Amino acid sequence: MIEQELDISTADGAMNTFITHPEGQGSYPVVIFLMDAPGKREELHDMARRIATVGYYVMLPNLYYRRVREFVMQPHRREEMFAHMDSLSNAMVCADIAELFAHAQQADAAADGPAGCVGYCMSGPFAFAAAAAFAGRIQASASLHGVRLFSDAADSPHRTAAAISGEMYFGCAETDEWAPPEMIRGLSDYLQGTGIRHQVEWYPGTLHGFVFPQREGMYHKAAAERHWEQLFALFRRNGIAPA
Repeated sequence: MIEQELDISTADGAMNTFITHPEGQGSYPVVIFLMDAPGKREELHDMARRIATVGYYVMLPNLYYRRVREFVMQPHRREEMFAHMDSLSNAMVCADIAELFAHAQQADAAADGPAGCVGYCMSGPFAFAAAAAFAGRIQASASLHGVRLFSDAADSPHRTAAAISGEMYFGCAETDEWAPPEMIRGLSDYLQGTGIRHQVEWYPGTLHGFVFPQREGMYHKAAAERHWEQLFALFRRNGIAPA
């Protein structure tokens, strides 16, 4: 595997980004990997590697770069984490994604065709918003135990959902205080009226954060493996085929 840790210039600074893809000739479909609230870390690097080994050019940016270059989550830093998380908006992250695509355009290993996106936790709404903002490029996007997907906020990502031309997947924990059932049901009902291709799936017996191996007490191996199966199937059926 090829791995890089580099800075991508944006209007707001240097966005440190982990990029990984297979060795060899040719180019690989781009997958934007959007981090959860505890930040860009080795656990997520390993998940990015798992996507890349299938045949993708995976880009994992530090979305907190406007405030901090590295954030290491510890119990006493929860308030700091929430402050970083709350500093972001759908528009800010979509601007960052535009810069990621611009960088990929110059990379020989990155294909310029249909792309995928996946967002976890706080980035679920970002992946949702990006599917609409980059409808011509992102043909498959996934939100895993995503928060703030359907709300009264002016920038709630459901408001632009009708612009999505690809497919949107929502993987939801059965028990999740950050994404309660009433929010997911409201989202599902709303999406039925948009006509976009989408799937909302509940993962039985799971808690928020169930996909992360290092999330003690929350990791659910069988459900986590199913999420990988669903993610790769989502990409394949929407023309984001491994090289």
